[in-house]
Amino acid sequence: MFRGVFSLKIFIDSADLDEIRRACEWGIIDGATTNPTLIRKAVEKRGGKVSMEDYIKEILRTVPGPVSLEVIGVRAEEMIKQARILYEKFSPYGEVVIKIPVNPSLNEGDDLDFDGLKAIRQLDREGIPVNCTLVMTPEQAILAAKAGARYVSPFAGRIDDYIRVKMGMKTGIDYRKEDYFDYNLLSRIRDLKLNEHASQYGSVIDAYKSQDIRKLDQETQDNGIISGVDLVAKIVRIFKTYNFKAQVIASSIRNARQVREVAEIGVDIVTVPFEVLRDMVRHPKTLEGMRDFMADVVPQYRDIFEHR
Repeated sequence: MFRGVFSLKIFIDSADLDEIRRACEWGIIDGATTNPTLIRKAVEKRGGKVSMEDYIKEILRTVPGPVSLEVIGVRAEEMIKQARILYEKFSPYGEVVIKIPVNPSLNEGDDLDFDGLKAIRQLDREGIPVNCTLVMTPEQAILAAKAGARYVSPFAGRIDDYIRVKMGMKTGIDYRKEDYFDYNLLSRIRDLKLNEHASQYGSVIDAYKSQDIRKLDQETQDNGIISGVDLVAKIVRIFKTYNFKAQVIASSIRNARQVREVAEIGVDIVTVPFEVLRDMVRHPKTLEGMRDFMADVVPQYRDIFEHR
């Protein structure tokens, strides 16, 4: 399975038409991702002057590429039926992609673990493109690609949050969600602490069996994943190794530095909130340079533009 020519695409992660239009006007948007909550908030913002269906149609008309729309069922047959409805209803207005969760289970031990994959397989057979969402592990990504997903969306920001919570940090107190998760600094600190603990033991075996060392190691990772960017990197590496046709969408992006880092590892697509897009183009030295440039413009040069 060939994954196509490698070129980074940027999707806007928004359902706000004002944001979407502005971002598309900048000429750097290749698609969009939405969810029912974002769409509902955007529609409510317009005070009931537009129906949800008409609003979705306008998003599709505006975006120059794929737009992900989400099902709300949890059983395979429900999701397949809803996907068909969304695809048939909205594909005349743009490029519709259906969001299916990799695992729609709501509780541990229920019988829905594989219903997302079943739905993806059937929709792929029918030619309906799927964006497999809520991917938190490379193992889930492998299954989604094998089932036939067109896109696979690992949630980088949520994994960063998960690891920070495992470490005992509290959102809003120890960190804000938009804060960069410095996993390189964390790795150096962890290694120092591990060395301190290990030095207390007389042998490698004793250190390896130490519950204190294991606890310290495990609370700073998620089953070998050290950050959201690391999750995306491992999935990209696996997909390239096996030439999976699915494209990887780095999702749940919280800041501009994450965008750069997932781009460095060769991700196919990054879906970015509007505010992160704006942060990507800003730098204090660029602002300073523009002020200096404008202050240095001589009258003779300005006359070139004013006298035609």
